[in-house]
Amino acid sequence: MMMVKELDITGRKEALQLALEVFMQFEAPDYPTEGIEEFTMFVRDIAPTADMKFWGAYEGDELVGMIATRPHQHISLFFVKASHHHEGIGKELFKAVCNAHEDKTFTVNSSPYAVEIYRHLGFRLTDKKRITNGIIYYPMKYESTNND
Repeated sequence: MMMVKELDITGRKEALQLALEVFMQFEAPDYPTEGIEEFTMFVRDIAPTADMKFWGAYEGDELVGMIATRPHQHISLFFVKASHHHEGIGKELFKAVCNAHEDKTFTVNSSPYAVEIYRHLGFRLTDKKRITNGIIYYPMKYESTNND
């Protein structure tokens, strides 16, 4: 049975490693070298994530998915292991984030790979594709007044 919980510093390090592994598998093939290096530097240094909140999805003792938010309800990292795609883990992680905030408005800079996943969760595009330091993304927003 899957369990979602907020992560401590040890869990954060494990979540950042999971993010890097999944990024390299699904995102890196579409990114320029500059973007791969930028993402790798970000997740290998825990200091830039100090103001973020992390949640992890566990199957037993195995971390199978993670989500992290920055202040002002911006999703910064959101990854699920390939072996656990299409199991509802992403939806449960996002639900945990929603439950932790009274205001159900969130933003994200989605990778090209994840745009449809975010749409499925109820996000909408707010601007055209952008590239910053080699990171390719689409600004998106989620707004809800209910608690689902």
